[in-house]
Amino acid sequence: MSQNTFCMAGGVARNPLVRLAKPITATIGANEHIAIVGPNGGGKSLFVDTLIGKYPLREGTVQYDFSPSATQTLYDNVKYIAFRDTYGAADINYYYQQRWNAHDQDEAPDVREMLGEIKDEQLQHELFELFRIEPLLDKKIILLSSGELRKFQLAKTLLTAPRVLIMDNPFIGLDASTRELLFTLLERLTKISSVQIILVLSMMDDIPSFITHVIPVDKMEVFPKMEREAYLYAFRSRDVTTSFDDLQQRIINLPYDGNNYDSDEVVKLNKVSIRYGDRTILKELDWTVSRGEKWALSGENGAGKSTLLSLVCADNPQSYACDISLFGRKRGTGESIWEIKKHIGYVSPEMHRAYLKNLPAIEIVASGLHDSIGLYKRPQPEQMAICEWWMDIFGIAGLRDKLFLQLSSGEQRLALLTRAFVKDPELLILDEPLHGLDTYNRRRVKKVIEAFCKRKDKTMIMVTHYESELPDTITNHIFLKRNDTLIY
Repeated sequence: MSQNTFCMAGGVARNPLVRLAKPITATIGANEHIAIVGPNGGGKSLFVDTLIGKYPLREGTVQYDFSPSATQTLYDNVKYIAFRDTYGAADINYYYQQRWNAHDQDEAPDVREMLGEIKDEQLQHELFELFRIEPLLDKKIILLSSGELRKFQLAKTLLTAPRVLIMDNPFIGLDASTRELLFTLLERLTKISSVQIILVLSMMDDIPSFITHVIPVDKMEVFPKMEREAYLYAFRSRDVTTSFDDLQQRIINLPYDGNNYDSDEVVKLNKVSIRYGDRTILKELDWTVSRGEKWALSGENGAGKSTLLSLVCADNPQSYACDISLFGRKRGTGESIWEIKKHIGYVSPEMHRAYLKNLPAIEIVASGLHDSIGLYKRPQPEQMAICEWWMDIFGIAGLRDKLFLQLSSGEQRLALLTRAFVKDPELLILDEPLHGLDTYNRRRVKKVIEAFCKRKDKTMIMVTHYESELPDTITNHIFLKRNDTLIY
């Protein structure tokens, strides 16, 4: 009889707030590498949390067998890392704008400190060589590129020698080359160790070839396990593209609010350089964004994309020392940060990570009216109606009164996207807006962005590592490499 690492039969969580729609029956064999796949809010994380004992059972049974591990406890054998975004699991406290403040960077721990004392020198040697950790040891955690950070997080977790490694959205925020590197590292890991890998994914495109089986989860129900190729065939066979024509027309028909700033130059950077210590992030960058242009900002991880956006959004203190003009006004000439932000709708991985306010979803959306992290000014009834309209556009009207921290990560991203649009901004800045969204929601949000950009005088800057996510309305491209820039 083959060994099963996990075997749950008729499992029902005791707490009704985390209970799936139907009892859970699922078996994971010892030699299987699993992808748990499903839409945003479908119940993937609840399934994993129930399976690994976070939520005790009211009904049903669950059995574990972690052989050849010396112990059989969940704590010793199962490690679970959830990635909300590029910087989502660094094990350090974080607040919005922290990456841009040099003083806070000085106080942040480095990789060596975060790894702590390592007892198994042989395991350390193997993992440091596999993930190339040695050159990172003296780097500050918050200054690692997303690829470097992901390798550090994996090495730190694997140093505890788990039998099972569960990763939620491990490829989120990584450029194509870094995704391929992580695919390769994980595949090598499965061949040189007894670690069993379970991935929790929203995107079918992110299912690596070393995955043997898929467990679909949808509408709060766990479906029978399938072999990887059978799942991919079934998914592609039933994948029907939904029309969003009516949705787009509703956005296009919104009234024109006129020109609220006296310049055709929305963003102008003149010989801008940004340094942190001995590291140059941007070097003598010249860049102009004119009214009505739609820019795609791309580049490898660590090239400075988020730093560039932090200058445009007035979040980076170094912007005052640079020759930067926003909406026709040079930075440092008396304008307040709020005078700049009132023109901008913005969403980013940093914002998602820092936004931990347990407010109803509609209040999260309404905070975008005043550019606050949290709601400190009660909106007027007509403003709440606008919030509800945009929530309907993004397909989250049914989440109106649900607390933000009770939403799935994908649902949280949709709420923050809605927040970026709610004041109908002149400049839309979208840093990886489709992070963590399932196939349907990626299509929907892409169509919303396209429709918004077709309106008069709307300007956009968008970052993505997936070229297929760029809307058809893109007019210009800027590609950042380390210490180099290509504009076309």
